Amino acid sequence: MIREALAQVKYPGFSRDIVAFGLVKEVKLDGVDVEVTVAIQTRDEKVPEQIFKDAQDVLNAIEGIGLTRVTIDVKDPDAAVSGDGGSSGGGKSAIPGVKRVIAVGSGKGGVGKSTVSSNLAVALAKAGYRVGLCDCDLYGPSTGQMFGTDQQPMANEKDEIIPIEAHGVKLMSMSFLVTEGSPVIVRGPLATRYTQQFLRQVEWGELDYLILDLPPGTGDIQLTIVQTVALDGAVIVTTPQEVALIDARKAVTMFAKVNVDILGVVENMSWFECDAGKRYPIFGDGGGVREAERLKVPLLGQVPIDVHTRECADAGMPVALLDAGESVTSAAFGEVAERLVGILK
Repeated sequence: MIREALAQVKYPGFSRDIVAFGLVKEVKLDGVDVEVTVAIQTRDEKVPEQIFKDAQDVLNAIEGIGLTRVTIDVKDPDAAVSGDGGSSGGGKSAIPGVKRVIAVGSGKGGVGKSTVSSNLAVALAKAGYRVGLCDCDLYGPSTGQMFGTDQQPMANEKDEIIPIEAHGVKLMSMSFLVTEGSPVIVRGPLATRYTQQFLRQVEWGELDYLILDLPPGTGDIQLTIVQTVALDGAVIVTTPQEVALIDARKAVTMFAKVNVDILGVVENMSWFECDAGKRYPIFGDGGGVREAERLKVPLLGQVPIDVHTRECADAGMPVALLDAGESVTSAAFGEVAERLVGILK
């Protein structure tokens, strides 16, 4: 009864409740009196305040309840991460063998986030780094198509999933686990479980960078990721138009709530260049530049829109595989990767 009541308390800014996220650590009953302990990791003082208020309200509304006491155990996110890949607080932790974990988010669909994630991973691999790409978009996975592989992953003796390798990148995606054309129909809790398996039960091995291609929006899967694994930061993808920037700001706000640093902004589809060399800003001009300035974070790069990028993606050959001299888009992704590495160093 107590936990059912607490399931009405949403984590601020998200649709999922504190019970489903495993934040309710202890419930004690002493006659009609109730004591509840909630453990969270945040630096935003408004988050524990809101959870405390909402928890008190739902408990006091239970008929026959006496005194109620809600204790919020707030941990610093950085202090909760131990150096050996474990977690001192039962919360988020490092992935063994992975040096850097970077989330790529957008706040909305249609801005080319998966294109940026895939080509960023390829550009890092071309630069000599060991790279993995985890497609966290369970409902619209595209990694298999973009990397030109439909292999099904195997498992090792520890029952860990062995990632697929293509173009020098280790890959994990729901697209490898379902047949082509089959929809992925899973409710929130199961989606959370799949996401955790992709992060925790995949044999990533030794990686310099693991790129997480987040689904659009700011929902349960995003919060599951930031609560599960220690991120080194997030890259925000947007197009120059104001509609995309509005949603990009929501993604920035989400990452701020869960104490994830914004490493920079990638402005995708910045312009189209015709055969005569004239540039057309189809989606507006300089929106990503201005947003990076507003956020006081680096502009990692401006990526043009062109037919060749689409053709390469459809053929399962990310455009970043081309030499910089062959493609301005490939050169742009190379610059994004170089700037990102410089920031993390």
